[in-house]
Amino acid sequence: MVTTRGEQLYEGKAKILYATENPDQVIQYFKDDATAFNAQKRGTIVDKGVCNNRIASRLFELLEREGVPTHFVKQLSDREMLVKRLEIIPLEVTMRNITAGGMSRMLGIEEGLPLNPPVFEWHYKSDPLADPLINDDHILALKLATPQELETIRRLSAQVNDALKRYFAARGIDLVDFKLEFGRHKGAILLGDEISPDTCRFWEQGTKRKLDKDRFRRDLGDVEAAYQEILKRVLGETA
Repeated sequence: MVTTRGEQLYEGKAKILYATENPDQVIQYFKDDATAFNAQKRGTIVDKGVCNNRIASRLFELLEREGVPTHFVKQLSDREMLVKRLEIIPLEVTMRNITAGGMSRMLGIEEGLPLNPPVFEWHYKSDPLADPLINDDHILALKLATPQELETIRRLSAQVNDALKRYFAARGIDLVDFKLEFGRHKGAILLGDEISPDTCRFWEQGTKRKLDKDRFRRDLGDVEAAYQEILKRVLGETA
């Protein structure tokens, strides 16, 4: 069956969701818009949407093979991905393998320190509140998820981290940290959103060259080249 784009359901900072003829599936369209610091900084990264869609498609396929259930169905085009329709849980998970970004700022520690074991963080998904750090007690008190769902998300997040660390290490990349989102689909918890340079920190091994959205956040230049480099490594076009 040919999947056709229906009415627009939602537009976020980086993606647009469209209905399809199947009520259980939606089309996720990747934009070139770039934002940082809760959309206080805005811009455009040429072909970002194409890179992120292709990268995320390949990584979701990898994670499915590793036993992580995701919303991914198939890549439809350069900018479109067919996904299962989720009831998004309003939580963001951050997995940290190396100190950087918000953790370094919050605790006043330098970037680049290895974290063993990795640090797991819950953030309440709210742009107006700047996605504050919260704990299990907050989540349960606010009834955002059940204890069983939190346990499942923690387990799946660790699985994702282990799989992606191995995958990127083999491609000369350190997976510094990354954000995950999960949702409910027919009673199951599935990994949603995307995995890309928008949602991960990637440092080239040895040089620590940043190959992610930090190049946009911090005005480092060569933003498009960084996204293209990650795409090439994911597709196996470079060592």
